[in-house]
Amino acid sequence: MSTTANTTTRLTPRLSLASIVLFGLAYMSPAIVMLTFGVIGTASAGAAPAAYLLATLAMSLTALSYGKMARLFPVSGSAYTYARKVIGSRVGFLVGWAILLDYFFLPMVAWLISALYLNAQFPLIPVWGWLLIQIVFTTTINVLGVVLADRVNKVLMSLTVIGIVTFVFMCLQHLGTDAPESLTAPFWNSTTSVAAISAGAAIAAYSFLGFDAISTLSEETINPRRNIPRGILLAVLVGGLIFTAVSYVMQLVNPTTNFEDPSVAAYAMSAVVGGETFADIINLFIMVGGFASCLAIQASTSRLMYVMGRDGVLPRRFFGRLHPKLKTPALNILLVGVVGMFAVNLSLETAASFINFGAFLTFAVVNICVVVYFVRQRRRHQKLAILGFLLLPVLGALVDLYLLTQLGPTAIYLGLGWMALGIVYLAVLTRGFRTTPPEMDMATTEPTQHHETPATTLTRS
Repeated sequence: MSTTANTTTRLTPRLSLASIVLFGLAYMSPAIVMLTFGVIGTASAGAAPAAYLLATLAMSLTALSYGKMARLFPVSGSAYTYARKVIGSRVGFLVGWAILLDYFFLPMVAWLISALYLNAQFPLIPVWGWLLIQIVFTTTINVLGVVLADRVNKVLMSLTVIGIVTFVFMCLQHLGTDAPESLTAPFWNSTTSVAAISAGAAIAAYSFLGFDAISTLSEETINPRRNIPRGILLAVLVGGLIFTAVSYVMQLVNPTTNFEDPSVAAYAMSAVVGGETFADIINLFIMVGGFASCLAIQASTSRLMYVMGRDGVLPRRFFGRLHPKLKTPALNILLVGVVGMFAVNLSLETAASFINFGAFLTFAVVNICVVVYFVRQRRRHQKLAILGFLLLPVLGALVDLYLLTQLGPTAIYLGLGWMALGIVYLAVLTRGFRTTPPEMDMATTEPTQHHETPATTLTRS
């Protein structure tokens, strides 16, 4: 196959380390700490920053595992590719199916939340109108290319940071006139407990969903073996630092758990420290952060579908195509946008259930991939660090499975139903499991379909 043909199936590397970290942070949406503070503060009995700190440590374990896999497989398939290469093609397919559960609903939820908040502040435009405006804007930017998306994302994230910093400054100014009784109470006080902080951390962990999306940009990142692992870990650590610091200041302003409505605690707090006009302005800055999140989520979702289409596990003629000039998976981006309009009739509770199930299941499998890789390499007499390749990934997998069990029964049943549907599709795709799912051979750019073979030989990075 010619070099020209090769370029039609590969994305173009243009993103720096700073760019992918910002994409990861945009996906996580730093302003979410303000939206969820009331809920986490209540669950942790007034120790929200302690809950966020514990969640940061827990998610860092999985981030390290993602980094190891990204270094070994610097392509845009994320956990789908890792499980496929390390464990097997069928498991890889099911992991990709689980990620689709996560990624396909995330854009819908992100757009819907922003539309609801914008409608609340500007009711003249209905929810579906705000939904349409956002989808058209983000879809156009993502179709035009990752460079433009990167530039817009940097502007939006800058505005978000300005909003968060301004809010924190006003909180600190308020504390200057009404000093707190204790500076350590937000981390530990007489009403909280280890169980309460753990419960808060289980909720706070949801704020980190999306850091793994950085791995879907591997083929568009300069020096991905170096930058993707660093970018993933930096996104978790920087995001965790922002979440912990902001929630600490907010907990000082309101050391109790007496919220009239925990879901809008940040808005009420903004009105207390700066007045209603200030609260409205801060709300707009939060919405800007939501806009950046929508942009990043749509971009990563389209890349995952592109890789699965390129492999042939999704219809290749639609999902596995790049725009000949823009080099973006334009059809996938448009599809995500069209599906996003259905969010107007979507229950946030149901969508969140799908997202959380797919995310935590995928996180656990990535940690397991590192353990399997460790065992396989040890059998080949290649020594790897026990701490980094065995103990930490096992701990990370246990944490992720624990978080999975903390989901409600609706989430578990819906998630298992989705996975059962994936098994049926896999059976059809592989003719009753007699063949392996098709896979793109990047040396020839042609998909291969073959009978089951031993696991792919891996080389140490």
